[in-house]
Amino acid sequence: MKALVYGLAIAGSATVAALQRHGYEVTAVDDVVDEAKFAAAEQLGVHLLIGSTFDLATLGEYDLVAPAPGIPETHPVIVAARAAGVPVRTELELAYRWEQERPDGARPILAITGTDGKTTTTELTVAILRAAGLRTEAVGNTDTPMVQVVDDPDLDVFVVEATSFRLAWTERFRADAAVWLNLAPDHLNWHTGLDSYIAAKARLFTLQHPADVAIGFARDPIVMQHLATAPARQRTFGTDAADYHVGVHDGATWLIGPGGPIAPVAAMRRALPHDLTNALAAAALVLEAGLASEAHIAEALGTFRAPPHRLEPLGEARDVRWFNDSKATTPHAAATAIQAFDSLVLIAGGSRKGVDLAPMGQWPERMRGVVAIGQAGPDVAAVFTSAGVPVVTADDMSEAIHRASELARPGDAVVLSPGCASFDWYTSYVARGDDFRSKVTAHLAAASTQPAHSAQEES
Repeated sequence: MKALVYGLAIAGSATVAALQRHGYEVTAVDDVVDEAKFAAAEQLGVHLLIGSTFDLATLGEYDLVAPAPGIPETHPVIVAARAAGVPVRTELELAYRWEQERPDGARPILAITGTDGKTTTTELTVAILRAAGLRTEAVGNTDTPMVQVVDDPDLDVFVVEATSFRLAWTERFRADAAVWLNLAPDHLNWHTGLDSYIAAKARLFTLQHPADVAIGFARDPIVMQHLATAPARQRTFGTDAADYHVGVHDGATWLIGPGGPIAPVAAMRRALPHDLTNALAAAALVLEAGLASEAHIAEALGTFRAPPHRLEPLGEARDVRWFNDSKATTPHAAATAIQAFDSLVLIAGGSRKGVDLAPMGQWPERMRGVVAIGQAGPDVAAVFTSAGVPVVTADDMSEAIHRASELARPGDAVVLSPGCASFDWYTSYVARGDDFRSKVTAHLAAASTQPAHSAQEES
């Protein structure tokens, strides 16, 4: 059997190795090659071809094409493979098929999709399962592709962060319990359009079986539309009017499910609105799958810390708090951050992904001001200026921090929540967040040594 793997980064390299373990002769192709990728190919024992020189007419020689997540559905190799009738299989689809072939039976799969909140909910679900004594990994859109660990006999359950990139070509992949967190326009530079993006997400529900459970966010109309037609058993979550919700128990605020109280909100390390919905989603997954108890959920919530770059607290000076939310690469995610604070200075902008930035401007009453940055800076400025919010601009992150500090008043939060990708100034949202954290740390240290008299007091 012959397979073509297109893209040789983390997921692509793991896919090559997994295909080889399963008896495939593999050829690797990448549009952008460098010494590191040639070294990876040599270590894997495969020939690495440059995309511009690869002959698409030879695709018929292959039994399947396995694209890396970064290969969009409009890419010539995808178009040619589909035209030639060559199966397109993502790492999730390959891993699922191999898992179903296990002699001692397939292990449970829990999956999370949505525009925002996937990583945090995935990591929280893993924490709960580990509290229950189960051996598990966060796989999919993580540092561990599912194909990398599917042959590990020591795992009890998989928790999959399922992006639209990985779901788009699935034919059989299904989760015993699946949650769809939310839906907002995103990745329109990867998909042919919004309908394609929604359809990819919806496959998480449509491929389920009646014995499975589909869990949807009660306040998202698109999610609820697809939940209503899911073949699986259906559950909802949300802060109110849902199967899994926030309510009062014994005079205190609790997470509550169909079976009763789950855990007190006071036990959570942080309980911003999106923390509550993420916790409800993770609780629904493990309880509906029968893999953990309320006690395990409460234990995990008491120690769980959200991953970096997701409203990560950086410190405080002169009653102004600073937060790194660099992972907010969509307007929907930035809007979630805005709603978490009563008064804030927002640092927003970056590179556009073909989406409308207007959703960030819905709460001008919460905004002390905005610092617009990056290629999308003029678009960010237009959104907030039209809403009557003071806007300034900055040409780099150091200037953005300085301008934000000038705008902030005691009691405010300064939040980097860009609503855009990072690729104008940085290589990733991680690099952007790390730079912001480093510069804010220096800013806070300097502020602590300065006298309390400031430009704020003079204004």
